[in-house]
Amino acid sequence: MDFIDYYKILGVNKNATQDEIRAAYRKLARKHHPDLNPNDKEANKKFQQVNEANEVLSDPEKRKKYDQYGKDWQHAEAFEKAQQAGRGRRTRGSSPGGGFEGFSGSFGGSDFGDEGGGFSEFFESLFGRSSGNTGSGRSRRGQDLYAEFQLSLQDAYRTHQQVLTVNGKNIRITIPAGVENGQQIKLKGHGGPGGNNGTAGDLYITFIIPQDARFRREGNDLHTRVQVDLYTAVLGGDITVDTLAGKIKLKVKPETQNNTVMRIKGKGFPVYKMEGEYGDLYVTLDIRLPEHLSEKEKSLWKELAKLAENKG
Repeated sequence: MDFIDYYKILGVNKNATQDEIRAAYRKLARKHHPDLNPNDKEANKKFQQVNEANEVLSDPEKRKKYDQYGKDWQHAEAFEKAQQAGRGRRTRGSSPGGGFEGFSGSFGGSDFGDEGGGFSEFFESLFGRSSGNTGSGRSRRGQDLYAEFQLSLQDAYRTHQQVLTVNGKNIRITIPAGVENGQQIKLKGHGGPGGNNGTAGDLYITFIIPQDARFRREGNDLHTRVQVDLYTAVLGGDITVDTLAGKIKLKVKPETQNNTVMRIKGKGFPVYKMEGEYGDLYVTLDIRLPEHLSEKEKSLWKELAKLAENKG
């Protein structure tokens, strides 16, 4: 198993904060998402690597083990137990240099790079097998499973339950309002079954949220465009605007210009796992010119044009 540098995959350094890791993951997940790169095997591979890197580095415990043990971080607990047992045997009189009893030190991912030696070979000598294999009679953790689940923007707006069928089993999950496109959640113990009484693997679900026809999402803010007739733009008045929570009335000031952006506080997208908090809705006004003018209307527009000339 070659060493995979998760920091390099996300484009962050080893001292990156959790916020920096989260931001890097979201950016790359969007960039390489299969929906945006259909039939692109390389993009799909990158997407899987980004998810794998985020799954490790976003978890403080997993990140700590990864930083210390590199590619063998998943076997850190077994190594530490064996190391403690070896020290105990040495204390009771085992000869120095008798293999594992005299071993000490820590291993980082950068210590072994892509050569494939070092720590993995140590595991092989310790357990009589490679670190990626399981010997007969030993418990084996089940395989992690990965799945994608598509939500509309409207569905992602509200907390609700869904029933998933995985390996013939129905799993009811609660999807919190505010999930993002490309965001991944873990369902512990819902992956493949373990062997020899081993624990089950985990199920990782990546949410896919296609672009919405009405709203463009940027973080927790929503953007939309609304047509306004010329008379309301000139004289002022009320217009009706759609939001994901329903329709609202918006007051347009007299002499409003085309492409004016109006901000409606708290009418954007819910903040993930922050109940009662919402982003803002930004409404861009498209001034619609009148069509199919009658002769009288044309005459009135000509009068307005003359007034404007005289005013100038």
